[in-house]
Amino acid sequence: MSGMDLGTFGIYTFDFENQPAARMRDSIQELEELGWRAFWFPELLGREALTHAGYLLSCTEHMRVINGIAQIWSREARWTYGASLLLADAYPDRHVLGLGYGGVGRPGVKPVAAMTEYLDQLDAVETPNPRPEAPMRRILAAYGPKMLELARHRAAGAQTYHVNVAHTAHAREILGPDAFLGVEHPVLFESDPDTARATAREHLHPYLTSRYNIAKFRRLGYSEDEIAGGGSDRLVDDLVFWGDLDTIADKLHAHVKAGADHVGVQVIGIEPGRSAMRYWRMLGDALLPAARTNEPPPAEV
Repeated sequence: MSGMDLGTFGIYTFDFENQPAARMRDSIQELEELGWRAFWFPELLGREALTHAGYLLSCTEHMRVINGIAQIWSREARWTYGASLLLADAYPDRHVLGLGYGGVGRPGVKPVAAMTEYLDQLDAVETPNPRPEAPMRRILAAYGPKMLELARHRAAGAQTYHVNVAHTAHAREILGPDAFLGVEHPVLFESDPDTARATAREHLHPYLTSRYNIAKFRRLGYSEDEIAGGGSDRLVDDLVFWGDLDTIADKLHAHVKAGADHVGVQVIGIEPGRSAMRYWRMLGDALLPAARTNEPPPAEV
């Protein structure tokens, strides 16, 4: 898919929310030197999505930066359009606008309807700003069939978050062979089952106690009993890949075999303000075809 080749694996992290700009710059520059081609981050704890993306793009030469996701409630569509237009012009084929409904329910508002209206507003924007030579690219945070279908028809594809491998195969069926499918998955470098599952349950707690995510997990095939009480071992092990490097790498590849074009790897178990760089280096050695190079990626055909 032209302009959406992010490599098979990328970095997904919340960590930059807790770091000063200089440390963010040093970290993403090291990731680029290690050979990582794609960096995903959410919009959740205070940093605005498009300025955050612009800063990270300015710090790097070849890295793709993906909003995963920018919440549609954070800004009017015209300003999202304007910011994305500028980033597409300044950094051709390096920025991907990931849009999502966000995790907070709004009474009487249905996510698919709200997203459709927002996309309509984006597509109706008229602006005197010059159009970039490289196109603006957008994907949608999607889980259910209707949002995945919307992503297929109104965007370059979809991003999924905290899903199992079976869902990746299902999402590929809905998206068809051509739409982009990016899958986020948490990993934890811990081989003791009790310790690993305790850390994983702490990470999963906000998702296992929110309405939309509970509905999502039920549709993934987990029972109410499996979701309650911190999550069953089966659920936890499906949603957080833990163990040694080889075990984690093998499990991540399962998403690719199931139909993912790209997997954003989220290392968990990192204290706020600390860095996962040690683990990103290890993952780079295991997952990247040509790690530790600062050469630009090959030209796309």
